[in-house]
Amino acid sequence: MSSQEIREKFLAFFKSKGHAVVPSSSLIPDDPSVLLTTAGMQQFKKYFTGELDAEHDFGAQSTTSIQKSFRTSDIDEVGDESHLTFFEMLGNFSFGGYFKKEAIQYAHEFITDVMRLKIDYVSVFAGEDNVPADMESEKIWKSLDSNIVVKKMGRADNFWGPTGSEGPCGPTTEIYVKNSAGKSVEIWNVVFNQYYQDASGKLTDLKTPGIDTGMGLERLAMVSQNVSTIFETDLFQSIFNSLPHDIDERIGRIFADHIRGISFLISDGVRPSNKEAGYVLRRLMRRLMVYGLGGGLEPRFDIVVKEYQSTYRNLVLNTIHDVYQEEREKFSKTLAVGLKELEKISSVNAANAFKIYETFGLPYEIIKEVGGVKASELTREAFDEEFKRHQEISRAGQEKKFGGHGLILNTGELKAKDEDELKKVTRLHTATHLLQAALRKVLGSEVSQKGSDITVERARFDFSFPRKLTPEEVKNVESLVNGVIQEDVPMQYKEMSKEEAEKTGALYFFKEKYPEKVKVYFAGKSLETAFSKEFCGGPHVTHTGEIGTFKIAKEEAVGSGVRRIRGIVMP
Repeated sequence: MSSQEIREKFLAFFKSKGHAVVPSSSLIPDDPSVLLTTAGMQQFKKYFTGELDAEHDFGAQSTTSIQKSFRTSDIDEVGDESHLTFFEMLGNFSFGGYFKKEAIQYAHEFITDVMRLKIDYVSVFAGEDNVPADMESEKIWKSLDSNIVVKKMGRADNFWGPTGSEGPCGPTTEIYVKNSAGKSVEIWNVVFNQYYQDASGKLTDLKTPGIDTGMGLERLAMVSQNVSTIFETDLFQSIFNSLPHDIDERIGRIFADHIRGISFLISDGVRPSNKEAGYVLRRLMRRLMVYGLGGGLEPRFDIVVKEYQSTYRNLVLNTIHDVYQEEREKFSKTLAVGLKELEKISSVNAANAFKIYETFGLPYEIIKEVGGVKASELTREAFDEEFKRHQEISRAGQEKKFGGHGLILNTGELKAKDEDELKKVTRLHTATHLLQAALRKVLGSEVSQKGSDITVERARFDFSFPRKLTPEEVKNVESLVNGVIQEDVPMQYKEMSKEEAEKTGALYFFKEKYPEKVKVYFAGKSLETAFSKEFCGGPHVTHTGEIGTFKIAKEEAVGSGVRRIRGIVMP
């Protein structure tokens, strides 16, 4: 069964069971606590906590999706038989709609009837410490197949939940199927969100238990297509066919993984930089560039686009190619000098490796790879420790500079460490209100907010729109915002019931759950004639003239049907 057939059958199966099919969210998550989207459940977190209502948003209490996912923890392991950075996660989720019985029945039916695979064994939670064994799941499995092998495992294997923090948690059941080499592979993890763990580690029953499952497409394709590794599946064969036949197997796997990862990160709006997701992208790109220099290898992004574009329509070859080429031009100059510097070192340790990284931008894995024997003693742990030490030195300097203050504002969207930063983020925050109103006036009322993040340097505003803005549209949006700023109209708010607020036509972020009483902030002399009006908690300037001049620094795609504007304000 091809990977595309698996995708189609999975979604069709759960749709037939009353699940709403929800498109994959971007690799850039709404959740500021995580760097990249790592699992299908991330876009549904607020439905599990009860902050959002699935019935209202999706027309069902249960959903299913195929989620683009990216795990940075596996970058250094890529090259072996199983580790990936980018992968697709098949999942079904329920927010009070059903629980263990149905979840296990669905999993059993899909694997045995739809995929026609033989389950080697399943695992269930054996119980540990103060948490009872999951006897119910074992009984359900046995009722479906009296001959099935059920293995009981401890908390480390079959209990999902936060370590040392609060949150929903619960036992899991996992399904194992043999690959062509006879190795038993875990393909599906079904999590029963049954408890809530408080800060002390105490568990209490959740009022509304939920289902959260994840099954890697690559692993399912491996057992379905009867091969021994994920790299032998149809998901990778076109890429491998484009590589030299005598390429080292490990380097071939790194190329195959990183080409996919780079393509999807760029297409979801990530750009190479020295921090956060941008640094992850840069690491992948530079690793390919180093291998490419040695073996004359060129990444074939066209193959990835051709393979995936029917499923993920925001993959655009020209954009991927242009971003990669620009980074290569920047890196090629420092790479040559950095490699020469590396040659001079007789033994590579954490200190001199970090110096090369800091001076020339060569990441750990390239230093380790190119360093060969003389870098054999260098470890990721030692390098990270050196990195951390330099961060602490830098942070100490920053604290001295800012008088040792911690954050005086942290709403998740807005952060400021002192009064000067507070003034700047307040100006930027108010500017985003004007920006959304201006976008709707220029592009139409279908524009709606999809996310926002504000730092002292810039405002990042995500909004729904199907295409790139023209230069004229960007100019018109900027002109409207600056026109309201120059008018210096008052920025005011009125407090009222949520129902009354909605009737005023005030905009609000649909993913948020608002209290019964809300504040409506508006730019203008009255709520009725205001240029912009939104549900918001502040902070804002008192008059729009305080914002300064607003400038759109960048407009780009984030995902399918979602654009991003990065804006700055100047005195």
